[in-house]
Amino acid sequence: MNPGQSISSLLPEPAAWNGEAPSQIVSLDDARSYCESLALSHYENFHVATFLLPRQLRPHFYAVYAYCRWADDLGDETHDVARSLFLLDRWEEELRNCYQGASRLPVFIALQATIQEFHIPQDHFRNLITAFRMDQVKTRYNNWPELLGYCRYSANPVGRLVLAVCGYRDPSLDYLSDRTCTALQLANFWQDVRRDLEIGRVYIPLDAMERHGYSERDLAALCFDQRFADLMRELVAKTWEMFHQGLPLASRVDRGLGLDIELFSRGGMEILRRIERQNYNVLSKRPSLDAADKAILAASAIVRHFFSRRKLA
Repeated sequence: MNPGQSISSLLPEPAAWNGEAPSQIVSLDDARSYCESLALSHYENFHVATFLLPRQLRPHFYAVYAYCRWADDLGDETHDVARSLFLLDRWEEELRNCYQGASRLPVFIALQATIQEFHIPQDHFRNLITAFRMDQVKTRYNNWPELLGYCRYSANPVGRLVLAVCGYRDPSLDYLSDRTCTALQLANFWQDVRRDLEIGRVYIPLDAMERHGYSERDLAALCFDQRFADLMRELVAKTWEMFHQGLPLASRVDRGLGLDIELFSRGGMEILRRIERQNYNVLSKRPSLDAADKAILAASAIVRHFFSRRKLA
């Protein structure tokens, strides 16, 4: 770069990107600085997560986060289906270029070093693009397997990327990670039923709605009654089961990563508890955690994790 020139001057916000790579190639250090700035300025939980991980891994997590953030924004921030699909195609093309050492985008310059060091399969990154494409064209899910199929692309690759960067190559850990990531995604869906409805998306399986005698017209009218409560009770129970299936992952990885996993899992489970406490009425009030709630969860997870490790020592 020229003296005094910032990386942001070479790379716009995702929604303003025209699909072209910058003419200049930035250094790996500059590319990593861009990814770190993006991660720490856009995602509050990243401050906690990266603090708990070994310092040498942080640039790699920043690069992975920057990739995910960009791909997500290309799908959600343009507000134009055709444009989003075009940009996601270009993003996938840059991913292929990255694996060939030919991308000029700062995100991929940083990511290439991570991919090479940890031998990360391209499918982990490509699957996320598949999910963001699905978001452009699919707004309803007929049944539970169909919804889990979406989570396979939208949520599970994130956990597998985390395990890969931390050096784990174990199918049994992948399974536990998939359960945890899918559960987190589902908890977010049940938390955001109303928000998703406002942008035209319904993640509640349609056959489950039909089974409880609840229609899309009822949902559009924000009708909360016993039918909706019973519907959400069923979905929340399935999500609890997935969280419990994935929880052993925290005890099978190193201390820092295990604590991260437990923190995020406990946060998702607390969202489910709050849905239950408000009698499953997510239509009138969105269950959420404030800063104090997160601090309490973090403290309790740290204590629980520390003493469980001591018992195993």
